[in-house]
Amino acid sequence: MSEGYESDAFGDRSDREGPDETAPGQERTFAALPPAKGRRFAESWWGLAWLKALEDTALDGQQLKKGRRFAREGRVGAVSVRPGRITAVVRDREESGYRSDVLLQELTEGEWDRFLDVAVERAGHIAALLDREMPPHLVEDAAAAGVDLLPGIGDLDPECGCEAWDHCPHTAALCYQVARLLDQDPFVLLLMRGRGERRLLDELQVRIAARAAGRAPSDTADEPAGETGDRAVRGIPAAEAYAAAGILPPLPPVPALPDGPGPAPSLDTETGPGPGLDPAALEMLAADSAARAHLMLAQALSPGHGQQPVPAGLTPGQDAVRLAAEARPEPWIANRLAAGSGRRPAGLPAAVRAWQYGGAAALAVLDEEWTPDAAAMARARTRLAGAWEEDEAPRLRSERNRWTSADGTAQLRYGRDGRWYPYRKENGRWAPAGPCDEDPAAAWADAAVPADV
Repeated sequence: MSEGYESDAFGDRSDREGPDETAPGQERTFAALPPAKGRRFAESWWGLAWLKALEDTALDGQQLKKGRRFAREGRVGAVSVRPGRITAVVRDREESGYRSDVLLQELTEGEWDRFLDVAVERAGHIAALLDREMPPHLVEDAAAAGVDLLPGIGDLDPECGCEAWDHCPHTAALCYQVARLLDQDPFVLLLMRGRGERRLLDELQVRIAARAAGRAPSDTADEPAGETGDRAVRGIPAAEAYAAAGILPPLPPVPALPDGPGPAPSLDTETGPGPGLDPAALEMLAADSAARAHLMLAQALSPGHGQQPVPAGLTPGQDAVRLAAEARPEPWIANRLAAGSGRRPAGLPAAVRAWQYGGAAALAVLDEEWTPDAAAMARARTRLAGAWEEDEAPRLRSERNRWTSADGTAQLRYGRDGRWYPYRKENGRWAPAGPCDEDPAAAWADAAVPADV
């Protein structure tokens, strides 16, 4: 027999089950509880249901009153709980000690099977049990399946050394004291019904794994782990998996980040492509997807990634420019990307350069002309004026969010992100000239550099 002694009545339970708990004689022993003066014996609904079964069963109310007094005075010794029986030595007012037992019918194997099936049916059932709660729906669902967890009238059968044939003060005191234990840990009741906590959680784990694989628990007996034969494998609801986290094995460690994305598959085969399919474009998309997946994995593994804001998604036009900037496609693919971004082929290089300098925000500055807040423009003029001597300051004409040099070769553009973007005139077109800056004077240094420098 394995005895798991509690460190105190309701404290640390690290040693509550011995290594042989699954043996037929599994047992938990709770130290004697302190007197219960001025408090109810049960607060939880299942603890109160236990006491109701006692009070409805006992024929002599006076014996129950004496039992309550014995329990309140701390006359119940250490309580042993095992399948079908609870036991304690109870002292009376004369200090005579009597071994008292209360018997409760164990569930059959078939009843346990039905109970376990019911328990894994709802994610909240397992979560509540792990939180030391007895969810009402679990009891109701079990009853609907023909399994009565809580005792009813006549289910608490007394045996006492005082040789009373009904509930005596000693067995009554034992039941009142056990109600306090049940209040804190409903697994005490499940042990009385025949299953200790560890064995019960192990059996629940088997059922959860079987449900995730889309098969009955009995189907796992003759198959190697991980093999499901021809059975369909289905998923498991996230709420159910989360609720079962306390009894499932830990996840394996996160694998190391690969050195780089894997090579793209070659689509150069003897079979010709289908109508409208371009193998070279598909190979480029596959390589780009692998590179992005590697980058996203590296970001996910970096410290503090969970606190970073989720980046905004790209429009098809923005993504076409991104592909042209990052994948460096062949010219005929670049022409298709230009069309996908809503541009002519001649306008794609400027869009690619903008993306390389600042991503989607810089691309928006290339395409948008808008009217900024007057106060922001006034602050920018002040900063520009303070950056040069009076006779050295650049002469700029402003139009909405664009400030252009007097000779028409350099330009500053103000973005909606509050930054300034330098531009230069190249072959008759405005093109991004460098990264953005919050200081317009710093951004102007890039815009004013001649194109051939």
